[in-house]
Amino acid sequence: MPQIFKVGKYLIYFWSNEGNPREPVHVHISEGNPAPNTTKVWITKKQKCIVANNESRIPSHTLNLLLRVIEGRSFEIIAKWQEFFGEAQFYC
Repeated sequence: MPQIFKVGKYLIYFWSNEGNPREPVHVHISEGNPAPNTTKVWITKKQKCIVANNESRIPSHTLNLLLRVIEGRSFEIIAKWQEFFGEAQFYC
């Protein structure tokens, strides 16, 4: 489970097994430890965020702040994804 970074009490990460075929670039957000049903955010080619689900039930105000941080660091996220998986495909 590669941790990318933390924002306050929220962990931003991806799983080392992201499906077969592998899902497009995305991150999971959880409060504290990683869990199976957490908030999932797609990263687009234009380095924007699309919320796939908010299973962590992060309050909308907090989620919007986290999305801004993720977008601001999307280049880093994509680079870590490529380094770990050897490629990067995008949702859109």
